[in-house]
Amino acid sequence: MPKMKTNSSAKKRFKVTGSGKVKRNKAYHSHILTKKEKVRKKRLVQSTTVHKSDEARVKRMLCIGG
Repeated sequence: MPKMKTNSSAKKRFKVTGSGKVKRNKAYHSHILTKKEKVRKKRLVQSTTVHKSDEARVKRMLCIGG
């Protein structure tokens, strides 16, 4: 059987941490920033982890076991 190909869009969007969790960036920080409050914009810059229910799907796209 051939090797699995990593999903190109997923490898640009997600990183796997040392403990095996998947990091992602938050949405809504690319444009229309004038109407958003300063505190909200600061929070959107920070990265967070993928939800536990979606983690297996993301890892499958990245060809990572688990």
